[in-house]
Amino acid sequence: MKAAALEKPAMVDVTIASELWSAHPEAERIIERAILSAAAMAQTSGEVAILLTDDEAVRQMNAQWRGIDKPTNVLSFPAGESATAPGELHLGDIAIAYETVAAESAAENKAFGDHLAHLAIHGYLHLVGFDHETDAEAAEMETLETRILANLGIADPYAGTVSAD
Repeated sequence: MKAAALEKPAMVDVTIASELWSAHPEAERIIERAILSAAAMAQTSGEVAILLTDDEAVRQMNAQWRGIDKPTNVLSFPAGESATAPGELHLGDIAIAYETVAAESAAENKAFGDHLAHLAIHGYLHLVGFDHETDAEAAEMETLETRILANLGIADPYAGTVSAD
C-alpha cells in the first residue's frame, strides 16, 4: 500500500556516519534531490531519515533485521503509520553502505552519484509501499525508478538487465 500524499513536500534528513563519504561531499545533495523527485513522481510525502554509513554497519543491520549476515547497498526500514508531529508522517529510514555503492558503481561503469541517486530512490520507493517480490511488482517499481531517474537526467540503470536486486 502506497503512502497517501500529504500537504507538505517530502523532508529528507541525511546523517553521515562514516568518514568514507567525505570522498563524495555532494552525496547529501544528490540524495535530497533524488528523494524529492521520487516523492513528487510517486505523489507521496513525509519525513525520511537517511544514514550514510559503511559496509560493516549495514552488514550488522542486515543480519539483525533480515537475517542476512553480509553488507548490501541499501536497506529500507518503513515506519508504517507513526506520526512525527501533527500533520507529518515519518515514512522510515534508509541506510546506504559506502563501500558497496562504490564497488557496484565501478563494476557497472556507472557514475557514483548516479548509482547513489538510484539507490536512494529505490530505498524511498520501498518506504512508500513498492516492492519487487514478484515480476509484476519488480516491473512496476523499475519503471517508476527509471522515470524518476530520467527526470533527473540519469540513464536507465536496468538497460540490458533482467530484474532489480
